Amino acid sequence: MTATGTEASTDTQTVELDVAGMTCAACANRVERALGKLDGVRASVNYATQRAIVTGPGAADVDRLVQQVESAGYGAHRHDGADDTWSRRATETRITSLRRRLVLAALLTVPLMDITIVLALVPGWRFPGWEAVSVLLALPIVTWAAWPFHRATWRNLRHGAVSMDTLVSLGITVSFGWAVLTMSTGLGGDTGAGGYWIGFGSTPAGADSIYLDVAAGMTTFQLAGRYFETRSRRSAGDVLGALNALAATSVRIVRDGVESLEPAGELRTGDVFVVLPGETIAADGQVRHGRAAVDASMLTGEPLPAEVGPGAQVTGGTISTDGRLEVLAESVGAHTQLAQMAALTEQAQARKARVQALVDRIITYFVPGVIALAVLVTLLHLVTGAPATLALGIGISVLIIACPCALGLATPTALMVGIGRGASLGMIIKGHDALEASGAITTAVLDKTGTLTTGAMTVVTVVGHGTPRSRVLALAAAVERGSEHPIARAIERAASRHDLTIPEATGFTSRHGLGAQAQVDGADVLVGSPELMAEDGVVISAALQAETDRARAEGRTVVLLARAGQILGALHLADRLRPDARRAVAALHAHGLRTVLLTGDSPQAARWVADELGITTVRAGVLPAQKADVVAELQREGQTVAMVGDGINDSVALATADLGLAMVSGTDIALKAADIILVRDTLMVIPDAISLARRTLRTIRMNLVWAFGYNVAALPLAAVGLLNPLISAAAMSLSSVFVVYNSLRLQNVRASG
Repeated sequence: MTATGTEASTDTQTVELDVAGMTCAACANRVERALGKLDGVRASVNYATQRAIVTGPGAADVDRLVQQVESAGYGAHRHDGADDTWSRRATETRITSLRRRLVLAALLTVPLMDITIVLALVPGWRFPGWEAVSVLLALPIVTWAAWPFHRATWRNLRHGAVSMDTLVSLGITVSFGWAVLTMSTGLGGDTGAGGYWIGFGSTPAGADSIYLDVAAGMTTFQLAGRYFETRSRRSAGDVLGALNALAATSVRIVRDGVESLEPAGELRTGDVFVVLPGETIAADGQVRHGRAAVDASMLTGEPLPAEVGPGAQVTGGTISTDGRLEVLAESVGAHTQLAQMAALTEQAQARKARVQALVDRIITYFVPGVIALAVLVTLLHLVTGAPATLALGIGISVLIIACPCALGLATPTALMVGIGRGASLGMIIKGHDALEASGAITTAVLDKTGTLTTGAMTVVTVVGHGTPRSRVLALAAAVERGSEHPIARAIERAASRHDLTIPEATGFTSRHGLGAQAQVDGADVLVGSPELMAEDGVVISAALQAETDRARAEGRTVVLLARAGQILGALHLADRLRPDARRAVAALHAHGLRTVLLTGDSPQAARWVADELGITTVRAGVLPAQKADVVAELQREGQTVAMVGDGINDSVALATADLGLAMVSGTDIALKAADIILVRDTLMVIPDAISLARRTLRTIRMNLVWAFGYNVAALPLAAVGLLNPLISAAAMSLSSVFVVYNSLRLQNVRASG
């Protein structure tokens, strides 16, 4: 989505470019090096996403960047997530072209194979000019159908470089050229041991000059592999299209009491819009009128619709299933949660992992090394007396089997699918670093308020000491009317629920961190903690003190009410645990993680929460500035730490942790500091995020083991002549398809709650 933005300083730009024409990881390296030659520019090019991220002061000149990419032999266009027509058209054009070439190659390869098989087995059936017919059948295959490989090879050679396409093009050209040469000159002779047909064994005497089946079969296999790989990579990135497709295209805006259907782009912050049953909510906002069950499963992974009514917040992209809503738009366009999810997900997919940078460096040296090895193997077999046809076939097998396509796809496709699947499960993974860090996490540090608890204080008990409980609550509400503290708001809500008459209060004074005081009915009324009462000399009886200690041990906050120096009663408040907190903590333990509760609350309140949830380690009474110190201390002990929080006071700790996870209900600062944003409104998203990240890492490792293992095992087999070119071409193509398919399996990951 984003093309330009500011990072560390105002003169540092970030631009995203769509790049066309890249056919392998070596191409991505070439584009990256070309962009890196420009002054003031740093570039990272991702082959899987066909995207370049360019940063630095020099990135502001987009035309210069595009020209530099084009000078390297590729196409480029500034990426625009709002209207990504260029990249979609480039992908569709490539898929269509590959499909057409594959169909032609397959249609001509089948009769060509039939001719060579029949005439190889039955020499008596050979007719005059049968070699020419074979050449005519092969010619369109090795020229037009194989043109993408030849074109890429020529482009690379013009720039003094090689790629995987070079290996394929060389194999096709040498196979076809050798066949034509032997047929026209008799060179190579009737060895009875050389040549290959249909991919198995040697060609019978008299047909060994027909090497066309290798060129045709190789082209068909390579086109098939490239076609399915391209389609699979597009499927891997389709989650972004799915996210963007959730946005409403039209909206019913109410102006001057008149409801009109307009394009969604016309909606502005502060507008009121109507959502009918079955319609998509066009923007983030607050419900003013109406009630409905809102389906947010496509955005957050929540399985059941949630009931909303006046005052409730709704998110753009969700659907009203059964009611009419009037919504006040608060965030529209690119500022909606849906748009920001899509933007963050897209940016994360476009980045490259550290392991991918290593793979890219290997590929840079691997391709020219393979060409040199193929030439050396061919010469060695010729020197040791092998027929020229057999030696050439072995050399071509080495060229083809060694193509590191699977190696180039192993990491980026898994990252792309994993990050995309996370978005659809209600977690925004900002980048590959989060996935890489998750594999080593040993400790999960959990903030209490707003994370494990709802974050909303509630009056659960009112105790009167010689005064009716309703009077205690009304007096406390009268004093707290002047405060914005969460406890004050909770007391006011409780009084409102009981329809109490709240007397007027004057002379309000806040006692910072302890409570408040005011005059009610001509007397001083004090509302606050036991520490406030002690500070003002109000005597607390032994029975009340025991009652207070007992409530605090249960994790409750105790507020005392005194008038004219005498205790009238007490209010017990609690921040309720989230209903799924216990399950989430148990799931973290099941993943083998140590859990630590980190809070600024009292040790008694923290211990009660920890005991309820099964958390063994508690760090209580920690000031906001000290939370990062606790994380750093755990890291010094050798722990790899994931921090989960939601507030401003968690932001430094989130940034300090190896992996920061922020609840989407948290502050902007916390969301910016986190590596993963948890959108789904359930704590089960925390173990789900770690589980998905770990599975993505396992997939990357599996892909790399397969890709490396394939090349390491196949190269010696090809070099000693145990693999002929057709088998090599098929195996190489299937290897790339396997890697992409294995990555796509991450789309099967399901939410646990």
